[in-house]
Amino acid sequence: MERATLARPYAEAVGKLAAAGSAWSVWSERLSLLARVADDPQLCELAGNPGIATETIAEVVLDVCGDRLGVEGANLARLLVENKRLSLLPEIVIQFEALKATQEGELTAHITTAYPLSDGQMAGLVSRLEARLGRKVSATQSSDAELIGGVVIQVGDEVMDSSVRGGLQSLAVTLQA
Repeated sequence: MERATLARPYAEAVGKLAAAGSAWSVWSERLSLLARVADDPQLCELAGNPGIATETIAEVVLDVCGDRLGVEGANLARLLVENKRLSLLPEIVIQFEALKATQEGELTAHITTAYPLSDGQMAGLVSRLEARLGRKVSATQSSDAELIGGVVIQVGDEVMDSSVRGGLQSLAVTLQA
């Protein structure tokens, strides 16, 4: 089963807790802390040892985190250890942060251009996107020389392709029809 699929119920449950308590930032910090702890090589080795009880692993995680998790965060840590899902924390964090961004009205966009954009060009493009979409946009950037020119913007499931390569592909489809 794919990691994203396994992580989704945990991220959604934490999202419901965060929404109910208006504690998105608190949960963001808790999950980030848990992910850092779970990524520790010694803890990974401990968690992977079948001879060590899950209660012991959970206590180690909770001892390292101290009181920064709160009762609900500690319960989540115990649940993840018990279900042997501690390794899913990076994916849980990603999905939770996406839920948080949606809740806060922020969209995430990925912008692909033929050549890297300067900071000013990127800021201008993000500004135009925010104006068009009517929401705050957080953007990442990559370059793909095969685009030849132009830009491809992906926001959620929507893809806006104004690249030269996209135009040529569209023209080819039209000519074949």
